[in-house]
Amino acid sequence: MTILEDDGMGRPLRVELEGAVYHITSRGSVRESIFIDIEDKKRFLAILEDYHNRFGAIYHCFVLMNNHYHLLLETPHGNLVSIMHGINSSYTGYFNRKYNRVGHLFQGRYKAILVEKETYLLELNRYIHLNPVRARICEMPENYDWSSYRGYLYPQERLRWIEYDWTLQQFHEDMWKAIVRYKTFVEEGTSEEISSPLKNAVSGVILGSKNFVDKLKPYLKERINSKEIVRRKELKGFVPSEVIIKKVAESYRVPIENLSKRGKRNLPRKVALYLLHKRSGLPNREIASLFGDIHYTTVSQTVRRLKNEMAKEPKLLKEVARIEKSL
Repeated sequence: MTILEDDGMGRPLRVELEGAVYHITSRGSVRESIFIDIEDKKRFLAILEDYHNRFGAIYHCFVLMNNHYHLLLETPHGNLVSIMHGINSSYTGYFNRKYNRVGHLFQGRYKAILVEKETYLLELNRYIHLNPVRARICEMPENYDWSSYRGYLYPQERLRWIEYDWTLQQFHEDMWKAIVRYKTFVEEGTSEEISSPLKNAVSGVILGSKNFVDKLKPYLKERINSKEIVRRKELKGFVPSEVIIKKVAESYRVPIENLSKRGKRNLPRKVALYLLHKRSGLPNREIASLFGDIHYTTVSQTVRRLKNEMAKEPKLLKEVARIEKSL
């Protein structure tokens, strides 16, 4: 039985479930490098953090290789598509500007495998962290700079947006004992041949026990037959776009329609775009549609410019923070 059907364009349908865990892989087009230097990797990590802050993405682990990356991603709000589209398009925009290139950076769409957390998350965590070892870049995973592995071993190196605790708690309640046992578990993969857990994915899209797959079959079929996707503006933690727009207009004492007027001096418009980008949970395309005939890239450009302005003007930073706090 085919669990996930094609979307009619030769691409697998993305299934969005609240609280789901996914193994994500995205590769460079024609296997080209997507990370040229250290700054590229730092920028990609900054984008991951941004989508943790704005969209509630939970990352259990990651590894950045030269021409691809792996993520173990959990989506409490069921917004996989928005998160992954945002991550890849944001990084592509940065990469193309920096290297004066155009077109796609990644090879098609990312690959997402729905994972049963309790059954396969530990194995996938190990598999991801051992990528540099399998590629013979290093002998031990802690010697590789661009993965989340060292944060698991050394608390002082942890990134605040990585979820370390769930994995470690599977090994022991005491953190230090858990770290020792986790390290032993991962290093088993350096001394013996451990096959990829991904080969067990049913139809290449679901990885879990038979019971897990059987439970999902009717739900997935129902979602396939429905065009309805999670209404992002109602997701917990997000602020409806109409609330943000109204609050910005009230704060600057201007009519709401003034926010649609173009112009670099239209500060209320810039603040509205910034707060919608940060707090609404909407992708840039949907934000752009709220402001009439503007391109979705205008949203990210405006946000970037306002961030630069706020970094230089403490008064403006305080002003925007006050509006955000009132939402």
